[in-house]
Amino acid sequence: MPRRSPLLIALAVTFGLTATAAPIALRLTVEATTAIDISAVTSRVVLDRNGRLLRPYVVEDGLWRLPVDPAKVDPLYIAMLKATEDQSFAEHHGVSAKALLRAAWQLGTRGHIVSGGSTLTMQVVRLAERLHTRDASGKLGQIIKALALERAASKDDILAAYLRLAPFGGNLEGVRSASLAWFGTEPGQLTPAEAAFLVALPQAPEARRPDRFPAAAKAARDRILRRAAALGVISEADARTAISEPLPKKRLDFPLLAAQAADRAIRIEPDKPEIRLTLDATMQGALERLAAERARAIGPHISVAILVAETVSGNVVASVGSAGLFDEKRQGFIDMTRAVRSPGSTLKPFIYGLAFESGYAHPETLVEDRPTEFAGYTPNNFDRQFRGTVTVRQALSDSLNVPAIQVLELVGPARLISRFRRAGVEARLPDLSPASLAVGLGGVGLTLHDLVTLYTAMARGGLPIALRERLDEIGPAEPPKPLMDERAVGYVTDILAGQLGAAKGDTRVAIKTGTSYGYRDAWAMGYDGRYAVGVWVGRPDGAPMPGLMGVDVAVPILADTYVRLGGATRLPPPPPGMLKATTSQLPLPLQHLRGARSAVVDRDTGPAIAYPPTGTHVDLGFQAGAPQPLELKLRNGKAPFTWFADGVPVAREPWSRQFSFLPKGQGFVTLSVVDAEGRADRVTVFVE
Repeated sequence: MPRRSPLLIALAVTFGLTATAAPIALRLTVEATTAIDISAVTSRVVLDRNGRLLRPYVVEDGLWRLPVDPAKVDPLYIAMLKATEDQSFAEHHGVSAKALLRAAWQLGTRGHIVSGGSTLTMQVVRLAERLHTRDASGKLGQIIKALALERAASKDDILAAYLRLAPFGGNLEGVRSASLAWFGTEPGQLTPAEAAFLVALPQAPEARRPDRFPAAAKAARDRILRRAAALGVISEADARTAISEPLPKKRLDFPLLAAQAADRAIRIEPDKPEIRLTLDATMQGALERLAAERARAIGPHISVAILVAETVSGNVVASVGSAGLFDEKRQGFIDMTRAVRSPGSTLKPFIYGLAFESGYAHPETLVEDRPTEFAGYTPNNFDRQFRGTVTVRQALSDSLNVPAIQVLELVGPARLISRFRRAGVEARLPDLSPASLAVGLGGVGLTLHDLVTLYTAMARGGLPIALRERLDEIGPAEPPKPLMDERAVGYVTDILAGQLGAAKGDTRVAIKTGTSYGYRDAWAMGYDGRYAVGVWVGRPDGAPMPGLMGVDVAVPILADTYVRLGGATRLPPPPPGMLKATTSQLPLPLQHLRGARSAVVDRDTGPAIAYPPTGTHVDLGFQAGAPQPLELKLRNGKAPFTWFADGVPVAREPWSRQFSFLPKGQGFVTLSVVDAEGRADRVTVFVE
């Protein structure tokens, strides 16, 4: 054994030196030695509002070396570690004479190293400086540096360094990295089997990896368990139970929640080792899974983005930028919460809100939905149909385009854009051109973040607040001006909360959908008494997807989002001063929208009965003895409308384009209608 004799000599000499109260030469050498730096660079981490890990980053050399607080490590692991590696850790000054003597004796009697005799302090020296200590000079240098380190650092600091630097196979360093990679949990609560495995692995990190050498890993873990039981760290029963437990079969991925929000925070604060976000890890994970599931169900190349903000604080609870970060077909690397897109009809509530604020309209004000030209701009409704005279409430609920543009012409597109700036939202106009009426139908660029900011202001009674993703983010020094007054918001909320199958009662959700030109973007925006939620569905490359509509694909995701948030919360009570009245009860100037400079396009050829078509048979239930009224529907024409059945007047509708009529019995009936200008239409149907 000549090759190993220098180590035996070094161990024996060192023991002799330390056992004789450290001669002057050794003391002077230790005093002249500068203590090593044990403050190794650790992985930058992004945490949620509760301190839970969202995403760690590797250090420069590609290692996962996560910061770890000894106080947050399971005491059982600490006890097993000291019992196995350094029983006299609390008493020695860097070197254990007893351990070195034992190691020397074992080497001399058995001819090979049985135990190294290294204390935790000595191991920290070796790990921090990447020392080779399998020969005499290396071991002596390690001993001297350990003695020097103990003079400069506390026991707690040395233990923390070991917990941070210990190798656990591959590019894993530190007990926190190992616990997350092998068990998927933080090291704060470990089973005896898990704790023993994490004690055993650093002794031979590559030879005991359970994914490569499961037998060796189990044997090493079980030895630690038996030793811990023999020393009284755990009971014999716990040791037997732990020995029967399986080992992990593969490494797990580190948490990767809110990857794009984490990257954004890192770019903003590049030198900060730990960043706390306002996100909730549980909610974030649930909504990321929801986005991925729905995107797969909708179709290939489709992505989904979801943004949730607390309406009281503006804190973002969840930020889902895509349907999957590594999904190349869906371009998952693009953060669609910050991508500029056409908002479709999602801006209509703000248009009507400004009209309510200015006294131009009330939810029961009548407005014309008919082919109309606005200085060369001729909008159409999504279904290419026109409803004629409708209330503002119906116009917003049905998202009619022509009434929205009429109202926007009154309030002014520049004023709308200016109000957005009050909320900190800068709309992107094509080629820096001035705002036009096309803004009302999505002719402007906004992000999902922008829209959630605006709807959060609506949920707050019109008072804007900056959305916040970082806990240490500071908002504006001065309170912003209102987006609109609370009475106007109350009218808008009352309209939006009564549509699209929203929950009844106090837990309604105010919802607005949007679909951009060419079916490129599908939107659903909503708010209740606690959260404002925005959902975007589409292709990140902007390609059209025929049939992709907000009401069909985005609203179900919005509804499921609220389910995952714990259900809807009661909306704030309506503000005082809201006028509840029918159209006829309104002041005369509010009964019908006035003042628009639009010109009616000469495409209205008179009233046309849309249902029932002439010549059809309609089963009203006469044969069953319980006949139901015939529902008549009308398009075009000018109110009021007079209805006739077989030439006899049966009703006069002041503005409605629907009429229920119960015929006297079975057989043919001729139905006709005459509008205010004397134009007429007629159908003949057979009722039975």
